[in-house]
Amino acid sequence: MAVIKEKLWTKEFLFISLINFIITLMFYLLIVTIASYAQSEYGATTSTAGLVSSIFIIGSLIGRLGAGRVIGNIGTQKTLWIGLIFFTITSALYFATFNIGLLIVNRLLQGIAVGIAGTATGTIIAQILPNTRKGEGIGYYSLSAILATAIGPFLGILLLKMDGGFQWIFAMNAVLSVVCLVIYAIVKIDVPLPKAPNQDMEKSSFISKFIEPRAIPISFVALLIGFSYSGVMSFLSFYADEINLVSAASYFFLIYAIVVIFSRPFTGKLMDTRGANIVTYPCLVLFAIGMFLFSQATAGWMLLLAAALIGIGYGNFNSIAQSVAVKVTPPHRFGLATSTYFILYDIGLGVGPFLLGFVVPYSGYRPIFLSMVFLILICIPIYYLLHGRRDKELLKIS
Repeated sequence: MAVIKEKLWTKEFLFISLINFIITLMFYLLIVTIASYAQSEYGATTSTAGLVSSIFIIGSLIGRLGAGRVIGNIGTQKTLWIGLIFFTITSALYFATFNIGLLIVNRLLQGIAVGIAGTATGTIIAQILPNTRKGEGIGYYSLSAILATAIGPFLGILLLKMDGGFQWIFAMNAVLSVVCLVIYAIVKIDVPLPKAPNQDMEKSSFISKFIEPRAIPISFVALLIGFSYSGVMSFLSFYADEINLVSAASYFFLIYAIVVIFSRPFTGKLMDTRGANIVTYPCLVLFAIGMFLFSQATAGWMLLLAAALIGIGYGNFNSIAQSVAVKVTPPHRFGLATSTYFILYDIGLGVGPFLLGFVVPYSGYRPIFLSMVFLILICIPIYYLLHGRRDKELLKIS
């Protein structure tokens, strides 16, 4: 008897993925240009300009921390409306930031909006995907963010070259935020608010109202892996200049994105049928090999091969880990699981460059990236202890 494959590419799935793409696109477009705007428009110092850029991340963490709780109370649909409306308002406010203080406040507020909206979109995807195809579906969904990370910075740099470039950027930000509202109004998603069992409500602690404890183990591994990759994301241009591979480095994230796009459909399906372990262990090993090659690169082909290996390893680990965070969690706490995962993951990405930046002047870039190889390898037994040894049980349940 033939097995009927549950539908994945629904209108709801495509539209929510498109909303996530647009929001992530604007995030990366602004984060590579806003520091220059602060300096040219308000004469901000380098440190203040850096704050204008990075405070968005702090806002996103605040938004994610509260979003999981809000989703549990009012549902994902209303929460996403709140996030998108808030995002639209803060997009328009860029035209009213008459001093550096207002710009910083608006960046913080828009970060909160993106944290709320991003958590809601991720939760909706987890809710509408069939259980048998969650890994595959989340893998496809997360490609929307991967594409945005490649296109956003490119668009930002392109717009900066135009006359009145910053005004064009803010106008695009405002228009696309309205587009998100229109798309969401059209899609009309109907996801019922899952009811928690009475015993679960009685035993819930204050912390569990904001964090999903069952998602913490895999999210902690994601924090360490995010930390390992954060130096590549933040210091690539400086490192490439130091080792005289600037030309090859300009293709690094393009190669990374292409490899992720072509590999994620296979890794997602493999997780759904064979469990997370069969994907996670090879991904961590390939990420370590890619990071080692990256730390020792002396030629362009070495740097680009490292990009491919990091794309397969790190790029696929993210979607698998996010899928695990959802799968170990009951449906009524999907929102908290999604926010917990991204809170810890974003902490790793955000804290990494800050801490590593203190060490770079004393050690240089190569030792920093080489030390990340050991951290990635340490994550293998950590993953086994926190989740891997119980993955077969999860596969049987799902």
